Amino acid sequence: MSDKKIGDDAENLPWLGRKLLWVDNPANVKRVFQVLILICIGLFFSDFIYARHGKFEFEQYWGFYGAFGFIAFCIVIFGAKALRTLIKRDEDYYAPHVVDTEEYPDSGLDKASYKDD
Repeated sequence: MSDKKIGDDAENLPWLGRKLLWVDNPANVKRVFQVLILICIGLFFSDFIYARHGKFEFEQYWGFYGAFGFIAFCIVIFGAKALRTLIKRDEDYYAPHVVDTEEYPDSGLDKASYKDD
């Protein structure tokens, strides 16, 4: 196995891959996370600046939409986990009828070996 990094072969990557190589550095990932936290804090404090004109009384509370979004997100995630237990199938559920379970003769397999350049 070679000790090459992704950035060492940048000329072989597509345009978007070359542009996103900076994300490969763990320090940059930490910076992106810190910027995201700053944006969230800024949005939280911006909730105190403007006047709300909601139809219902509970829409007037500070942080209502953030809390509502978080609770809705949690309901979706935990609901999906509960639904998974109901509809989960065994690993070989389709086994009798899929092509992967068929025996394939060795004479029909072309074996290739790849060497590092």
